[in-house]
Amino acid sequence: MSEPAAPRRSPWRRLWRAGRPRATRAQVLAGILCAALGFGFVVQVRQTSTSGLSDLRETDLVRILDDTTERGDRLQEELDNLQATRRQLTEGSDSAQAAAQAAEQRAQEYGLLAGTLPAHGPGIVATITDPDTAVRSTNLIQFVQELRDAGAEAIQIGSTRVVAETAFTDTTGAVLVDGATERAPYVVSVIGDPDTLSTALDIPGGVRETLRSAGADLEVRNAAGADGVQVDALHAVSAPQYARPASPEPSASTG
Repeated sequence: MSEPAAPRRSPWRRLWRAGRPRATRAQVLAGILCAALGFGFVVQVRQTSTSGLSDLRETDLVRILDDTTERGDRLQEELDNLQATRRQLTEGSDSAQAAAQAAEQRAQEYGLLAGTLPAHGPGIVATITDPDTAVRSTNLIQFVQELRDAGAEAIQIGSTRVVAETAFTDTTGAVLVDGATERAPYVVSVIGDPDTLSTALDIPGGVRETLRSAGADLEVRNAAGADGVQVDALHAVSAPQYARPASPEPSASTG
């Protein structure tokens, strides 16, 4: 009895098997290396993105969290005040008086921010000693920025009021603050929440460590209660030379 003949394979199937890619040992090794490199890259990115906080101590993390919470509370309080003012202007029985009071309050707030009005309140008095005259304008700029981030509402360096457009320039043995020569020891009077301000200056890698690496030292004194901090230097505001109020654009008619 003869054995059954083996089934014939179709030409298309033989052609597909001949053209099918075959994984060589080198290709498998290359694939494993690519996967390992991709995994390592992802791990490195994650470590880099979190190393800024993972290296800090628990107390430092608590300080940063408290600072962030304080900023959120201040913003929420400002929002509540603005909404209350809006209700008074739109729903109050005497909208003209409410508008006048709101305008006067805004004028005082803008005067404090612009440095045209003296200020008094709780805050800190920071003294920067610089025996080697190594403090530069960049150090004071970092100092001011850190204070503003911590909610400082009024700042005075020596006899100069610091506002948004204050310029800092290096000069021999001193720093020019809006053209005024300020020398060490730099006495910085700041109005704001004392605890938040002093904590912001002690953040690792922040102002205190930068000054210390330059050979300077920082002493901070909290001032609250009736004494508080007095910021009495005023900023002279010059009239704009080119800017003029823009005319309101006419509203588009509907119909």
